[in-house]
Amino acid sequence: MSEIQPNPSKSALVLFSGGQDSATCLAWALERYDRVETVGFDYGQRHAVEMDARIKVRDGMERVLPDLFDRLGPDHVIDLAGFGAIAETALTSERAIEIDARGLPTTFVPGRNLVFLTYAAALADRRGLGVLIGGMCETDFSGYPDCRRNTIDAMSQALSLGLDKPVPIETPLMALNKAQTWALAHQIGGRRLVDLIVEDSHTCYLGDREHSHAWGYGCGTCPACELRAAGYAEWAQPGEVGV
Repeated sequence: MSEIQPNPSKSALVLFSGGQDSATCLAWALERYDRVETVGFDYGQRHAVEMDARIKVRDGMERVLPDLFDRLGPDHVIDLAGFGAIAETALTSERAIEIDARGLPTTFVPGRNLVFLTYAAALADRRGLGVLIGGMCETDFSGYPDCRRNTIDAMSQALSLGLDKPVPIETPLMALNKAQTWALAHQIGGRRLVDLIVEDSHTCYLGDREHSHAWGYGCGTCPACELRAAGYAEWAQPGEVGV
């Protein structure tokens, strides 16, 4: 690992899965920070095609945001396969996607964002990066308690105490629904960024890259696909946006 030490006040580490939300967050970060690095987590997810999507979306930023691409630094991938094996959810094993006894979807991976943020904070500390950026959102119902604002604020406080320095966690999508997330991507990068997200990002829980839709690839029936499709349909209403 190189010893590049960016100015922490002007640098960020994006938790980057290769999905719609993290792709939008990456573009958002490139607008605001002089140096941006990305980190992905291989935790044994069924939709492992997102690991390939990450590279395509990152590379595509040069085409859709050419004036900002020189701010994009290295990508990092952290192996968390052991954590995925512990979780045993519908995202990491062949289980049906349904609501469990606690009222949570079986796609909920207990503690996933807590683990991700801890590893990301350690990496950012070593790399001299000042801010963590994640695509967590509590407006679109997902049933995931580790996506809530109070959870993220608590993690920021805990990490700041544990590292003895401020560890801000920015979540630009926290108060946005999926239609507004599409609108934000269009605002940042126009139709070119939207098309990159449609063609190359991946959100489908089942890892379906065979079925193409106006909003991207996916099975069309899992909760992630339904949410993404509904948001795109709302955003793309004639007369509401320039698409």
